[in-house]
Amino acid sequence: MGAVTIRDVRKNYGNLEVLHGISIDIADGEFVILVGPSGCGKSTLLRMIAGLEDITAGEIEIGGQVVNDLAPKDRDIAMVFQSYALYPHMTVEENMGFSLKLARFPKDEIRARVANAASVLGLEAYLERYPRHLSGGQRQRVAMGRAIVRNPQVFLFDEPLSNLDAKLRVQMRSEIKMNHRRLGTTTVYVTHDQIEAMTMADRIVVMRSGHVEQIGSPLDLYDTPNNLFVAEFIGSPAMNILDGTIKGETFAMPDGTAIPLGSDVPHAPQGPIKLGIRPEHLRLDAGGLQAEVLVVEPTGSETQVALRLGEQELVGVFRERIPMSPGDMIGISISSDQAHLFDAESGRRLTR
Repeated sequence: MGAVTIRDVRKNYGNLEVLHGISIDIADGEFVILVGPSGCGKSTLLRMIAGLEDITAGEIEIGGQVVNDLAPKDRDIAMVFQSYALYPHMTVEENMGFSLKLARFPKDEIRARVANAASVLGLEAYLERYPRHLSGGQRQRVAMGRAIVRNPQVFLFDEPLSNLDAKLRVQMRSEIKMNHRRLGTTTVYVTHDQIEAMTMADRIVVMRSGHVEQIGSPLDLYDTPNNLFVAEFIGSPAMNILDGTIKGETFAMPDGTAIPLGSDVPHAPQGPIKLGIRPEHLRLDAGGLQAEVLVVEPTGSETQVALRLGEQELVGVFRERIPMSPGDMIGISISSDQAHLFDAESGRRLTR
C-alpha cells in the first residue's frame, strides 16, 4: 500500500523555521499536487518525503511505515526531477534499467521491466538511441521510465515540466495523468503552475510561507476558496477582487458604485470587505453597471477585456464577440450567487 501520511512536519535551517507543522493524508493511488509560489516550502516537503532533507520534527509514513530515519533507497519511492539527469553515454534502454542493474536484478527481469515501461510511455522505437538524439519530451519520458521500472510505492515529481515549451507541457500533462491511471501508483507532484495543478490532480494542497492554506479537489478550491490567497492563486486569469463595504443588501464601493447581493448577505464586520468575482462570471448587460474598456485581447474562442469599474480595475472573459475598443463604455452585471466575500483584514471567506 502506497499511502503517505505527513504528521505535524516541521523543517528548520538553524533558527529559521521554513515548514510550520504540515499535516497531509495521501491515500493509496491518489494523485496529489503541492502548489504555491516560489519559497512556499513545497519542494522542501517533497525532498523530506524522499529522504533528501532531514525532518526537524513530526513524522512521515509511507505504506504504514515511519520513514524519518530511512535512507532514500530504502523508502520504496522513485523521483522525477526538473532536470532529466540522463547519462549521455548510455542508450535509452540502459538509462531506464541502470538503477535495476545497480541493485543486481537479473538481466531478464531488467529487460522485461524496461520493455513494459517503454510500452507504457511509447518509447519502444527509441530504446537504442542516446539522449542527444531525443527531444525534450522524449527525454522526460525516459526519466519517467527510469522511475517506473522500479515499481515503487510512491512517485515523486519535482516540477518535471518546467523545461518544456508550452505545447509540450500540455502533451506531457496528459501523458502523466494517463500513466497514473494505468499504473495506479500514489503520486506526489510539485509545481508552481496552478494550471498543471487544476488539470492533473485528484486533490491540491495550496501552500504559502510554509503553511497549508487549503486542501481539496481542483473544483472545490476554485468554487469555494477558504481565503483571499487561494482565491487569487487558483484560476487564470485570477479572480477579480474589489474593495468596499456591506450596506444592506449591496456591496458598496468607495466611489459609490453599488453591486446588489440579494437577501442572503452573510454576517459581515462593519469595516472593509473584499468582493471576489471570476472573470468568466462577469456578464455583458446593457442595463447593468457601466465600465470603461481599457484593453481588449481576443483569443478566438473568447475575448479577455480589462475594465475600469468606478475607480477599480477588473478583467472579464466573454464568449460574445461584441465589437469594443479602449475608451468604450459597456454594461456589465455580477450575479450575486457567483460573488465571493472576504474579510479585508484577515482574508478569510465570509460564508452565506
